[in-house]
Amino acid sequence: MMIKHIGLTVGSMLLFMACTGQPKQEESAFIVFKTASIKYADMGFIKKSPSKVEVEMYAAGQPLVSIEINGMNVCMSTLKCMEKHDFNTKMLNGSYPDTLLENIFKSKPIFNSKNLEKKSDGFTQKIQKKDKYDITYTVVSGERKFRDRINKILIKVREQ
Repeated sequence: MMIKHIGLTVGSMLLFMACTGQPKQEESAFIVFKTASIKYADMGFIKKSPSKVEVEMYAAGQPLVSIEINGMNVCMSTLKCMEKHDFNTKMLNGSYPDTLLENIFKSKPIFNSKNLEKKSDGFTQKIQKKDKYDITYTVVSGERKFRDRINKILIKVREQ
C-alpha cells in the first residue's frame, strides 16, 4: 500500500513538472486593435496552437469579437470567414503577407524576419514600402506592438 502511494505521488510530481515546462498555450492580455474598420481596446484571451490562433476580445467583461486564424482563413465573429489575403485587403492592407496577423498574436517576426534587430528581451522590425506601409513592430518583455503609420493601424498586446 505504501509503495503504491509513493509511486502515485512520484508519478503526479513528474506529470506536474512535465506540464510546467510546456510553452504557454493561452494567455490573458490587454489588446488594442485599431484599424479603419475596427476600434477596440480591452481585455481578451489568446489561445495558440501549431495549427491556429484564437483571439477573444471583451468589452466591460462581455464577449465582443472573436477571431480564429487557421492555415488558410481568418474567421471573425462579426464577418464571414475569409482567406487570409482577402482579410488583409479588407481589414488591414493587401500588401501585407498572409501570415502577418497570426505572427503578431504568436509573437513571431513578420515579413520573413525582414530588418530584424534582436534585443536581449525580444526584437524590433522597421519595414517600409513607399506609399504602401511604414511599420514598426516590437516584441519585448510580454508586449508586442505593431504600428503602421501610413495605414493608421495599431495592434498592441500586453500580457497580463
